[in-house]
Amino acid sequence: MKRILTLCWLLLALPILHLNSQTLPIEAFASIPDVSDITLSPDGKNIASVVKLTSTKEQGTLVTLTNVDTQKQTFVAKTDNQKYTVQGLSWASNDMLFIYAKFPATRNGTPVSEYRLFKYSVSEANLSSVIKPMVLKRFKWAPQIQSDIIDMLRDDDDHLLMKFNGLGNDPQYESVMRINLTDGRSSVVQYAEKNVYDWMTDRQHKVRIGIQRDETTYKILEQADNNEDLRTLWQFEAFAEDQVWPLGFGEDPNILYVQAYHNDFKAIFKVNLTDPKLTKELVFKRDDYDVNGGLIYSKVKQKVIGINDGADSEYTFWDPEYVGLVKGLDSVLPNNRNYITQFSEDERRYIVFSTSAVDSGTYYLGDRDQGTLLPIAYRYEKLLPEQMAKTKTINYSARDGLNIEGFLTTPLNAPNSAKLPAIIFPHGGPIDFDSNSFDYWTQYFANRGYAVLRMNFRGSSGYGYRFMKAGLKNWGLEMQTDVEDGARWLISEGIADPKRMCIAGASYGGYAALMAVATTKDLFQCAISFAGVADVEDLVKSHRGYTNFDIVKKQIGDDYDALYERSPVSKANNINVPVLLIHGEKDRSVDFEQSEDMYDALKKHKKPVEFVVLENGDHYLSDNADRLKAFRSIEAFLQQHLPVNKAAE
Repeated sequence: MKRILTLCWLLLALPILHLNSQTLPIEAFASIPDVSDITLSPDGKNIASVVKLTSTKEQGTLVTLTNVDTQKQTFVAKTDNQKYTVQGLSWASNDMLFIYAKFPATRNGTPVSEYRLFKYSVSEANLSSVIKPMVLKRFKWAPQIQSDIIDMLRDDDDHLLMKFNGLGNDPQYESVMRINLTDGRSSVVQYAEKNVYDWMTDRQHKVRIGIQRDETTYKILEQADNNEDLRTLWQFEAFAEDQVWPLGFGEDPNILYVQAYHNDFKAIFKVNLTDPKLTKELVFKRDDYDVNGGLIYSKVKQKVIGINDGADSEYTFWDPEYVGLVKGLDSVLPNNRNYITQFSEDERRYIVFSTSAVDSGTYYLGDRDQGTLLPIAYRYEKLLPEQMAKTKTINYSARDGLNIEGFLTTPLNAPNSAKLPAIIFPHGGPIDFDSNSFDYWTQYFANRGYAVLRMNFRGSSGYGYRFMKAGLKNWGLEMQTDVEDGARWLISEGIADPKRMCIAGASYGGYAALMAVATTKDLFQCAISFAGVADVEDLVKSHRGYTNFDIVKKQIGDDYDALYERSPVSKANNINVPVLLIHGEKDRSVDFEQSEDMYDALKKHKKPVEFVVLENGDHYLSDNADRLKAFRSIEAFLQQHLPVNKAAE
């Protein structure tokens, strides 16, 4: 029996659109997802989701609850995405839903993000804060992060374990507290230890692992029980090849799963903590890519069965039963990548996210007992796969011979022989990665008629230790020329028109875009930087008041004169093409002043520049109005400086 569950008013009612290469409305791309963060209650009876709110009176985000059997809908929470944004959802029990929220704030004159945890009782239809005022009275200061759960205590619906700083004799370090979800009372179960910033429990809910950092040296510490003597399991330097990161325990409290390098790539191992040599036994690896993510523990099988990795925390299994389940999904939903993202507690119901380079994603509810797979929601309902441009994986050689993997998207129905206007689109991070997956920026550019090249330049994650290490302290050097070499490859292949090429990016990608037009001549006809870094020296120095300052220096560098020379702001006079800068005033990741200073430097040298300010904007275009404003600015800029319908003379 085919049924369709409804989450609000927008699910799986197919929009009537002509299935050709028509130009779609900018709102189809420049909007926050229609539905995201779908999560299933432990009993499999309720689905919670984050849903876009768009009406004539208000815009923002709703948290909704839908009963699977009755399809009764409840509106749990609403935000305009300016006061706060919803970062995620999870279930504490069948009756209690957690909502993770991020608030823009200022501490001691420094812009910061504050994180809070709310709970919604299904039976009482009541929304409240998990952390009560009486708990905060125990702290020397209100913790910036009040949402960090380290153990849900699945066998105890009334409590959970959370970590906070601000307590006891070492308030700058993390303590673990037991929080009562009914009356709000609390007790400390693990006191802070110097330089320990994270704690991990075993399956018996004892605090067993501490992660300590002293400047750039990490130690993985272990204890038999809460507040007992700590021993060092591993010690290593930041970005070192011998790093070993704990992921979690098996059912046996002596079996710890870890991530470490294996033949240059990150892999998953298990270690018996009673073994004096701490021998690492290989559990799961990939031959040419790193394995990242968190453990998937099966309560039914009482063992670890896989890992959740990828852009949407997709489940990758090594247990044969669940590998078979995924293979079955692939046969039912061919040509897509089909990821299980959650199970009910008995593992009979589950959520599937099905996506591809042309499919923004469809959520399904699976039922193993009934043998059904029911569609729930589109991620972007107006972006039909038939109207999206295809992406293919390509490889090119950097000027020093290093192989660079890239992803080329060409407009739908573009002639094979045509030299297309093109956009080079490096990712942010920079220790991040692109993949052959759906990207709304890329599909927007392709829908407007541009070929789009994304590449994983050296320093990108996922390609092993040596590739990652090659990006350390490399801003403006080979990381930058890797991007330029991608543009030249696109020209040499006859895909791009050499006189119609623009470079665009966000965050580090914005830095790469600005540096490209500052250090190359006649390669690009324009540049677009969203929340881009313009002054690398200032970026590093801005971390002086943070605990990760030494890590930042090790990653980016601390030769301030050299960093300034590798900054676009120092080379503004060399830029001779139009530049578009876009930045949110409430960006907590890259200071708004970065784009402000770049604009001032370009204006000083009388260079062609536009600056679009998003008054309440953050680093992620979380607000729908900000996203629309940014994309409309990009559209007008490209139409003026890189029009598709005008061939180069």
